[in-house]
Amino acid sequence: MGPRVLCVLAVIAVCLAGCAAFSEERPTDQRILVLLDDLKNKDAYSIFFKNLADRGYDLDLRAARDSSLVLQKYGEYLYDAAIILAPKVSSFGGVVDVAAILDFVDSGHDLILAADSGASDTIRDIALECGVDLDENPKGVVVDHQQFARVSGRRDDHTLVVGSNLLNSSVILGPAPIKGPVLFQGVAMTVSPTSELVVPVLSGSPSAYAADPAATLKEPPALQGKAVSLVAAMQARNNARVLISGSLALFTDSFFRAVVDVSATTSDAAAPDAKTSQWLSPSGNEQFVSELSKWTFHERGHLKAENLRHNKAGESTEPAIYRVSDQLEFAVDIFEWAGSEWVPFKGDDVQVQFYMMSPYVLKTLAHDDKGRFFTAFQVPDVYGVFQFKVEHKRLGYSTISLSKQIPVRPFRHDEFERFIPAAFPYYASTFSMMIGFFVIGFVFLYHK
Repeated sequence: MGPRVLCVLAVIAVCLAGCAAFSEERPTDQRILVLLDDLKNKDAYSIFFKNLADRGYDLDLRAARDSSLVLQKYGEYLYDAAIILAPKVSSFGGVVDVAAILDFVDSGHDLILAADSGASDTIRDIALECGVDLDENPKGVVVDHQQFARVSGRRDDHTLVVGSNLLNSSVILGPAPIKGPVLFQGVAMTVSPTSELVVPVLSGSPSAYAADPAATLKEPPALQGKAVSLVAAMQARNNARVLISGSLALFTDSFFRAVVDVSATTSDAAAPDAKTSQWLSPSGNEQFVSELSKWTFHERGHLKAENLRHNKAGESTEPAIYRVSDQLEFAVDIFEWAGSEWVPFKGDDVQVQFYMMSPYVLKTLAHDDKGRFFTAFQVPDVYGVFQFKVEHKRLGYSTISLSKQIPVRPFRHDEFERFIPAAFPYYASTFSMMIGFFVIGFVFLYHK
């Protein structure tokens, strides 16, 4: 087989792969690159991988230092998302590096990144570029002497903490509450409270802090309480999603299957005998990770808006221009991806702006439960070039940003009312002066 034939076959393979790639019509990721420290460790994440495979994902398991690693060929990305479970890798193999990973996200692809204590500079740089700062202490981990987990078959470990502060968002964490405690063992992270893109999904308890457990604390730790982020999520402005965990063990089978003695995190006054089975609970890690991966890979919270339209009240065609004070009707269709099909979005907080330098009209749109959002309003008494703008930015949902330009003209000279009621006093004064002039003139000329 000649080199020309091989080249043609390679191009065809890339084109066929692109046909199944991420698209606006079917936003769920299909092909996922999974990078591991060592392929021998893949069985440690078998439940997580099986969960993804059962949901229809095609996983490509590779060693992080594989010399043949490549993210794109002939200008097309080979993967729709990536999962990096190699927190201590100092450099990736092939042509993959930090810049390549960031370009991957900037191109609209999704990423799950697992860090851990002693994370390499490579992992730290990726996390930092995504708005998450890992604890700078290379031996630092999250420690909690109150909210730690007692797991059957393991000795008490105060670095094995129970994440209790979950983000209140059914879009990101799913409609059902997380059943069971979420186990975490790893490095602390910080997220800027003013960040518009990054949000902590799982935070430490008030008694949690970040430190080296083998060292003696001589001063209060810099990271403590709810400032300790355990898992964070980021949605970029291009709607690419990134999930960053400070714990690699969070994704392992051992944490998924762990049975936790929840009496360890319950006050003594409320706890009965800790030996009773009612205090033994399966961990919530499997549900927690599964729900987060659904959001990260756009199975939930992905919106699309289309068919933005407007017309004068009582008409059906879209005009090329409006006149000041016209009554108009506006509508747009918004749908949400439900994992396998588009369903009508039923949000009550979608707004439209009639915008020129600043919004002259701001209206909340009603909806008919079928995806149609609509409203009606009067064109302001200002002429110029306006825009209909729909910008929807809500926690967990992909960003909607639509705009359509339309000019607004003033009244023509023949469109004004013949007599303006507000000017009646001026009309009366004019005619009264005319009448007065004739009366005074008549009296002056003919009266002796």
